[in-house]
Amino acid sequence: MNIQEAKQEIINTVRAYTLKDETGAYRIPPEKQRPMLLVGPPGIGKTAILQQVAQELHIGLVSYTITHHTRQSAIGLPLIVKKQYGGREYSATEYTMSEIIASVYDEIDRTGVSEGILFLDEINCVSETLAPTMLQFLQYKTFGSHKVPDGYVIVTAGNPPEYNKSVRDFDIVTLDRVRKIEIEEDFDVWKRYAVQNGVHGAILSYLSIHRDRFYSIRMEVEDKYFVTARGWEDLSRILSAYEALHLPITRDLCGEYLQDPEIAKDFADYYALYEKYREDYRVEDILEGHYSDRSLKVGGAPFDEKLSLIGLLSDSLNQEFRAYGEDCDVQKAVFTELKAIRDDSGAFLPALSACIQRRKQALQEGTASGILSPENLRCQKKTLAALEELESFAKKEASPDFSMAKAWFADRERARGAAVKQTSDHLSHAFEFLARCFGEGQEMVIFLSELAGSSHALRFIRECGSDAYYRYNKLLLLQDRQEELTKEVSEVLMNL
Repeated sequence: MNIQEAKQEIINTVRAYTLKDETGAYRIPPEKQRPMLLVGPPGIGKTAILQQVAQELHIGLVSYTITHHTRQSAIGLPLIVKKQYGGREYSATEYTMSEIIASVYDEIDRTGVSEGILFLDEINCVSETLAPTMLQFLQYKTFGSHKVPDGYVIVTAGNPPEYNKSVRDFDIVTLDRVRKIEIEEDFDVWKRYAVQNGVHGAILSYLSIHRDRFYSIRMEVEDKYFVTARGWEDLSRILSAYEALHLPITRDLCGEYLQDPEIAKDFADYYALYEKYREDYRVEDILEGHYSDRSLKVGGAPFDEKLSLIGLLSDSLNQEFRAYGEDCDVQKAVFTELKAIRDDSGAFLPALSACIQRRKQALQEGTASGILSPENLRCQKKTLAALEELESFAKKEASPDFSMAKAWFADRERARGAAVKQTSDHLSHAFEFLARCFGEGQEMVIFLSELAGSSHALRFIRECGSDAYYRYNKLLLLQDRQEELTKEVSEVLMNL
């Protein structure tokens, strides 16, 4: 299965394993809850989806790479204790609590959440001495004499042997105690994730053209060459940072993340072209509705160049769609707080200050717990900043009251409305430009597909509307239906 399907399976498993009956007992007893074993190539996002699952379900997550542990750190250190047996005192050996088990209890204490995931990576690379301990762990959920707390679901992961010489094949006894899920790389699934998380447009455009270079591993006698999903995502982050600092993007930089010289060189060359297309076609002008004769000649350009321009337009628009969603969520949160202050019978400024303090405390707790998604965390920070701006503004007033806050909020709404109109105009201009250059051809289909693959774009269109999107999408759907009917008629005629 692909990584998205694996993520959903983990979500379903956590929900099933933490389901309780009317007495409060787990429907599936903890000792009968099989650990999950994710097996797949390195760098496809196995660890990342565990973080996403924990954030979406608001549960704890304790993550370990098991190869970093010895038998002693996994099961605990021995100590001598005095015990009474048959009326006589004996010296006996006990073990301190495993570092891993202790970390689960620490996470419960830190977050106040008693349910979560214990994730052990590279489980099929454990040492010879640790292997029996891992079998005991998978069967009884214990390290030494200490048990994983009830409510914590065990998820493990490993790479197939062709990617790691240290891999040990699990025997039937071990495999019979886990739920083995084999994961394969899938560019289409990763692309939806990448668009959602703002992966650089040059990377998305390049991989849309060269899908076979999304994930590549070549083993040669003296060296290994590889490119992974993790490498592309990390490269995206450094590209954005370098661009903000106006630093050059070199082949060497790309090669530090894409450890295949051929692919690194090819992408670096493409990135230079991508930036050249941005300047040549003046993407910002196209979105404003201004087309030069040079831009309109893209209809006769090579297909790779057309895809690059569509990628540039999609990337610029998606940044605006993301900003719309974020601004909308922040404004809704601010409105909720102001409504609560209005309903409070106390003075406005003290109530606002108290609200800000509650927000700060909640933000600190959410940051410390680690259960907030990056998007949620960013929204909370921007909401807090907006309320602090209002507080600063109110302190300058002789007698601040709710009417002042209402006017301040209305100003923010007007600014947000102007931004919405600008984004709507940009989307309409993009459709107009593509229609002039390509009509209703495959290029328009690709652009519509890019929009349909972005949850940010779909949210904007759903909430703000877009006549151009509905019109072209409807035409293409009608074309598809006409082609289906024509095919059906042809088949009937052939059978007469």
